[in-house]
Amino acid sequence: MRSPLPHALFILGAIAMTTATQGNAAELKLLASTAVKTVLDEVLEQHERASGDKITVSIASSAVIMQKLKAGETPDMVILTKEGIAELIKDGKVAADSRAELASAGLGIAVKRGAPKPDISDVEALKKTLLASKSVAYTASGASGLYFAQLLEKLGIAEAMKPKSNVLKSGLAGDAVGRGESDIGVQMISEILAAPTAELVGPFPAEVQSTMVFTAGTLTGSARSNEAKALVTYFRTPAVAKVFKDKGLDPVVR
Repeated sequence: MRSPLPHALFILGAIAMTTATQGNAAELKLLASTAVKTVLDEVLEQHERASGDKITVSIASSAVIMQKLKAGETPDMVILTKEGIAELIKDGKVAADSRAELASAGLGIAVKRGAPKPDISDVEALKKTLLASKSVAYTASGASGLYFAQLLEKLGIAEAMKPKSNVLKSGLAGDAVGRGESDIGVQMISEILAAPTAELVGPFPAEVQSTMVFTAGTLTGSARSNEAKALVTYFRTPAVAKVFKDKGLDPVVR
């Protein structure tokens, strides 16, 4: 009778090789803006399967990401606004040659799904719509919320809007609208589209629009710079560019 030992050794060897391969897989720690969350949710699993790398993702607003990094948090890679990456490069926290623009998005107005869509066709119409609203939801620390607070000042309606402002610590303005907490939400278009109970009215008028470019960068001294570079290359493939577009962002074409 043939001994089962050689077969058993073969199985054990195969398991050991698989375990070793898994053990050598890189774990890339990515800290990314809320604006790109829906894209990452859809595309990262395929990259992990193809590369064998494990990507651990933390999501926060761009302002919170800056706070985390300045407090000493050390992911391998970050995705946030272009201005944030430039500041981190200046501070020596992100390698200058790793900067890679991925996609851009503008601000928009959200209402509860199925609700009438107000007029925001020009600056005056937007101003009237904001003043006529019962409550406007926007984030306190997100890039969109910070810009919107400045815009209210510029439009001369900051004081009038104070009692109407539903300033969120975090999360999606569209979710607040969907829950009935506010009748209007202001956020990046990609974030509005991520809220299932909200609906996009449209983008801000061009005269007061703020287009934000979401940019990747690798932290200085990261041992995963090659893996980060490979991930950026993947983000720039036509398939991922389509996902960016579907989620309300305009991919940067190289």
